[in-house]
Amino acid sequence: MMADDYPEVYVVHSQEIRILSSHHLLFGDAAMNRLLRRSGLTLIELLVVIGIIAILVGLLLPAVQKVRAAAARIACQNNLKQIGIALHHFHDVNGVFPASGWTMAGPGNPEGKYVSWRPLTLAYIEQEHVRWLYDFRLNWWEGSNLEVASLPIKTYVCPATADRTAVTSAIAKPPRPALSVSLPLAPTDYEAIMGVQPSSINPHVGYALYHAANRFAVMSRNSRVRLTDITDGTSHTVMVVEAAGRPTVHRNGRPYPHLANDQGICWADSEGPFSLDGSSMDGQQEGCGLPCSRAINGKNDNEPYSFHSGGAHFLFADGHVVFLRETLPLTTLAALCTRAAGEVVHYD
Repeated sequence: MMADDYPEVYVVHSQEIRILSSHHLLFGDAAMNRLLRRSGLTLIELLVVIGIIAILVGLLLPAVQKVRAAAARIACQNNLKQIGIALHHFHDVNGVFPASGWTMAGPGNPEGKYVSWRPLTLAYIEQEHVRWLYDFRLNWWEGSNLEVASLPIKTYVCPATADRTAVTSAIAKPPRPALSVSLPLAPTDYEAIMGVQPSSINPHVGYALYHAANRFAVMSRNSRVRLTDITDGTSHTVMVVEAAGRPTVHRNGRPYPHLANDQGICWADSEGPFSLDGSSMDGQQEGCGLPCSRAINGKNDNEPYSFHSGGAHFLFADGHVVFLRETLPLTTLAALCTRAAGEVVHYD
C-alpha cells in the first residue's frame, strides 16, 4: 500500500493529525470515528454531579441562614444600644426620661402636642437634620410632619423583620383622624413599654401585686421619670422592647394583614407604646387571665414581638440590651417592666 492512497497525511501537517492518519491506516474507518468522537459526560455521570451540587447547596444554605440571622441580631442589638444612649442624653439635658408619648406640655414638648419619644431623641442618634424638619408646633400627624415621618430611620428598624408592607393609610385613633398619604410612612420596630396591666398580670402572680401606683415602667404617657425614681434598679427595669412588623398584625409567626391596627403606624406615632398583658400561646388573645401566659412573640400588637428565632431584645434603663428567650415566664417579664414594684427577679 502506498502513501499516495491517503493524501490527508500530506495535506495536513499537524503532528496530531499525522498520528490519527496512521491509526486510520492501521485500524480502518470504525476506529478512526471512535478516536475523533468528542469526549463528554454520560447521563449517569451528569446526574451524579448534579446530585453532589445539590447536597453541597443543602449543607451550605442553613449555614448561610444562620450567619444572616446572627448578623441581624447583632444589628438589632446595636440599634437598641443607640436608642439607650439617646434616651440617657435626653435625661442629661432635661433631668427626666422622655414620656412614651406626650398629650400635654412637658420637657421637649412646650407646645403640648401629641408627640412620641422618638422625635424628641432624633438629635442623639445622629438625625439632627430630621429633627429640624419635624415641626413640634404641630401634632405628629399634621402638616409637614407626615412627610417627615416618611423618612426612613435605620436605627428604628430591625433587619430581621419580614413581610414589611408600605403604609399609606391608617384607621382613626382619636384625636388623630384616619390617614391617607402618598409617601409611605417609615416604620419602627422598637417601642416604649409603659408597664403592666394589673388585671392581666395579677392572676398569674396569685395576689394583687400590681396596682395604679406601681404598675408603670420608665416611660409612660406624660411621665417625668428620673433615674432616682427607678427604685427596682436600672439594670432590672426594661425601657424599650421589640414590637416588630407593625402596623401589620402578626400572631405567632404569621401575618394577619386583614386585621386592623391603629398603633405603631410609623416612627413618629405617639400612640404606639403599650403595657404588658400576656397573650395566649397562639397569639390570638391577650390579657385573658391564666390562659394568656405567653410573654414574648405571641402577638405584635400591644405585646413584645420580634422576628428573631426564640426570643426578642429588650433595652434596660441602664443602657444594656438583653436577648430574652420567648419561654421566659410572664411574671418574670412583668417584674422587669415595672420600675418601683419591689419585686425580686432573676432571669437568664
